[in-house]
Amino acid sequence: MSQFEEISSALSFGGKQLTLAHGSKATGTTMRLSVFLPPAAKDGRVPVVYYLSGLTCTEENFTVKAGAQRMASELGLIVVAPDTSPRGEGVPDSPDYDLGQGAGFYVDAVQAPWSTHFKMYSYVTQELPGLIEEQFPVRRGAAGIFGHSMGGHGALTIAMRHPDIFKSVSALSPIVAPSAVPWGRKAFTAYLGADEAAWKEHDACYLARERGFPGQILVDQGTADPFLEEQLQTQRFIDTLKENRQSAKVRMQPGYDHSYFFIATFIDDHLRHHARMLNG
Repeated sequence: MSQFEEISSALSFGGKQLTLAHGSKATGTTMRLSVFLPPAAKDGRVPVVYYLSGLTCTEENFTVKAGAQRMASELGLIVVAPDTSPRGEGVPDSPDYDLGQGAGFYVDAVQAPWSTHFKMYSYVTQELPGLIEEQFPVRRGAAGIFGHSMGGHGALTIAMRHPDIFKSVSALSPIVAPSAVPWGRKAFTAYLGADEAAWKEHDACYLARERGFPGQILVDQGTADPFLEEQLQTQRFIDTLKENRQSAKVRMQPGYDHSYFFIATFIDDHLRHHARMLNG
């Protein structure tokens, strides 16, 4: 197994905030991530929550802007935030912010030139959890996943496909119907090909209808989000959840936008949600 290289370390609310790097077998590149270890991790195994960031983000955005460390320390949660895509020399890219580096969409690409390195689905569902459980005091069977925007899409779809791995899920401003919106259609065509049948297993609305999730799903969405109508279309997900009687709490938050100010406002609620599910 690949070992982590420590890039930086800082004390935060009695815990330790790490930035790490490692050679990834899934992507064939060096991947960076942040890991917050709460004080409770010094004394025994604790739950872990994986956070998936949105378009253009790295592991740093959530780590420095969301303000998750205080509540994670209080609740005794390890919080892991990986980068959003492979990067580096020889990794294909696009001049568009919504494709290529910074826009991995948490799928395994099958189309050239992306298929060699863009394996974020395998990275998040297999390689990264294996490394984290091997090298940190994670309580087995107590992992959750959440994310924002593109990362909210990733969290919802991965949780519904892997409830054996992720026992709790939540999302902030998620892309819930990528098969039907410009961001998703562009990325899926590039990464997965033109056959839309292959897109379904990465579409939260489809998965909520066909599979669901055994626990409660928490979603927060700002009503002043400039991407709400065209790219996010939260109402599609609400309708699907109701039709399938999925246990869920979708909160439309008046006046909030798509930014990390929105995320920081509701991050404590999301961490409490995961702690409740993982410690229950």
